[in-house]
Parts: sequence; structure tokens; C-alpha cells
Amino acid sequence: MSSLINKWKQGLSKTSKTKFGQIASFLGATDISDDTYEDLEALLIQADLGLDTSESILQSIWDRERSEGITKMDQLEVALREELRNRLGSPPDIEFVDKPSIILIVGVNGSGKTTSIAKLGKRLSSQGKDVILGAADTYRAAGIDQLRIWADRVKLPLITGHTGGDPGAVAYDTVQAAIARKSDVAIIDTAGRLHTRFNLMEELKKVVRVVGKAKPGAPHEVWLVMDATTGQNAIQQARAFKEAVGVTGVILAKLDSSARGGMAFAIQGELDLPIIYAGLGEGVDDLQPFDPDAFINGILSEW
Repeated sequence: MSSLINKWKQGLSKTSKTKFGQIASFLGATDISDDTYEDLEALLIQADLGLDTSESILQSIWDRERSEGITKMDQLEVALREELRNRLGSPPDIEFVDKPSIILIVGVNGSGKTTSIAKLGKRLSSQGKDVILGAADTYRAAGIDQLRIWADRVKLPLITGHTGGDPGAVAYDTVQAAIARKSDVAIIDTAGRLHTRFNLMEELKKVVRVVGKAKPGAPHEVWLVMDATTGQNAIQQARAFKEAVGVTGVILAKLDSSARGGMAFAIQGELDLPIIYAGLGEGVDDLQPFDPDAFINGILSEW
């Protein structure tokens, strides 16, 4: 347990040392002043929670001030922690009922998609699942090569096509291979070019349809990899993916490299998507199930 706590503490060190560190220091004051709430809202926005989420949190605290009589900073800190926690919800229990269960991974290039796929595959494999990977991002030879290197590293089978080939065909072949091999889970990579390109979003929709033909009811999960270092800029991208392919959850990558961990609250509040996993380091075992309590403790430097 202590090693897991250390992973979260180390992974959130950049976030906790920036604006959230200022919030923690701010909450160390003695009394609430006339400027307290305005200053707190400014810090929340600067911590990358976004305007809507910050205003929602402050409104909830104001309501509690009237009903509970918040007059001291320690009371305000308790209220803030509880409101932050409420904004994260609880990650769903992922149960791979179907065999094989098909997970489609989407996201823009550079978000950490390929490495997240390999780490996820390794994690599920270490839990006793028979896992197969599919490289349906056929537009980037480097992307296919990168996933092949990772697949070899984590000792998982990989289905590939040729560069420039039909991504739907690779996705179909991956599902068929998973069925033939009686795999528990198939994780399929997809093209990750900019969400503003209409034809590429349409192509993702096609991959979803093809996967459904290969196995009715699939994909069972569509997880979006978001780069924590991009902060609020990633939220609009996420909306486009959610609308196009029905994203069911988020993998928040590069959290250890980011000072913008506050975006996690906007993912839940503005997108209504659960964070399933968080990337807390570069190691193959550093993809961890998202823990809202550990996250809040980490960003406010309370261990």
C-alpha cells in the first residue's frame, strides 16, 4: 500500500507544487476575509479546473456557508475537499463479462495513446487475462513500430496491417483473432490525428461499426487517452471524440509530467466521463486505476 501511495505522491508532485500548492498555502491562513472566496476562485481557475467547474465549486461552498456557518479556514478546507471529491465521482468497476471484451482506444497523436495501450495490456495480463493488441493506426508507420516494440516488451501478441492500409480491416482482424484464440480482452489502437478533421472522425465511426460486425455488441468500451500536460485545451478534443464514437471513459496520461492536474475535475464535470486509469510515470507498471481520494490528497500535498 505504501508503494502505491508513493506512486501517487510522486506522480502528482508537479501539480501539487504549482497552483494547488498555492491553494494549500492559502487554506493555511487563519480567518476568512472579504476577499477569500474571490481569491480562491481565481486560484481554482489558474489550477486548470476551468471556469465552469470553478464557479460550480464556489457556488456549492457559498451555499454551505449559508447553511453550515463556515467562518474559519479549516472549515473552508473541509468544504473544498468535499466539493472537489464530489466532482470526481467514483470510477466504475470494469468487469470484462464478454469474451473477448473489445476495448477501442482513441485520442490525438502525442497524447500517450500507444504507451497507455501497452501498459494497460500489461496490467490486464498480470491479472491473469489473455490479452491481444491491434494496431489499427495504419497511417503512421512509426506508430505501428512503436506499438510492436511495446508489445514485444510486455510479451503480448499484436495484429498489424500495412502502412496506409484500411484501419477497419485491422480492427476486424484483431477481433477475429481474439475470438479464435479465446482471448479475454482485445485492445485496439486507432488513428490519432486532429479531431477537427471531419473525415478522420468519420473513419473512427467506421472502425466502431466494423468492430460491431466482427462481434455484435462490440466495442464494449471506448476509452479516450488525454494528455494531462495540455490542461483545458484537451477538453474540446474530448467532446469531439465523445460525440463521434461514444467514449465511455478516460485514461489520463502523463499526469506525472503535468502541472495541470486540475483538468481531472473538468473531465468529470464538463464531459461527464469517468477517469478509469492515470499514468503516474514512464515505467510499464505506472498505469494505475484512478483513485479520487489519492488524487485530492496528492494535489493538496497531504500525506
